[in-house]
Order: sequence, then C-alpha cells, then structure tokens
Amino acid sequence: MKRRPRRNHSPAFKAKVALAAIKGDRTIVQLAEQFDVHPNQITAWKSQLEGSASEVFGSGGAPAIPAIDVKSLHAKIGELTLENDFLEGALTKAGLLSAKR
Repeated sequence: MKRRPRRNHSPAFKAKVALAAIKGDRTIVQLAEQFDVHPNQITAWKSQLEGSASEVFGSGGAPAIPAIDVKSLHAKIGELTLENDFLEGALTKAGLLSAKR
C-alpha cells in the first residue's frame, strides 16, 4: 500500500468537518469516509472546536492583543547599538573592517 503525501487542511475545512461531527447526523466513520480524513482527526477537530467555542462569544469578539512593553524594547535597542558600536571599533582597529562601507 502506497502512502499518501501529508495534507494540510484549511481552517474552513476543519470547521466544516467539526460542525458536521457535532451535529450528530452521521457517525464519525461515515464522516471520515465522506471527507476522506481519519476518524481520529475528526474527533480531535471536534474537541478543539468545543474547547474554543466560548472564545467566539467572549467580550468584544476580537482576540486579545498582548500589551507591548515599549520601555524594555528601547532598552534592548540601546544595548544592541552599544554592542554594534563596540564591535565596529574593535574590528576597525584590527584592520578587519574598512573605514568605507
């Protein structure tokens, strides 16, 4: 038996299969034959949908964006600038970096 190449299913397809499994009109095996996926995969998608369904109806409806700590980012930029300046000076003294870039 020849193995089939790995397939990547779209989120829309996964949702369609998981919703069909939640409906309960057909068995998981029937759905697996209809959509040409393994029954274990359907069960996994169904449990993912059931687990994250409450997020759809959460406050605002949009996913929460994590707060960006600008102060720590500025500190990191300053640190990297110092390192670059130090290395540039050291390489120039060693003759490994030309004055013109």
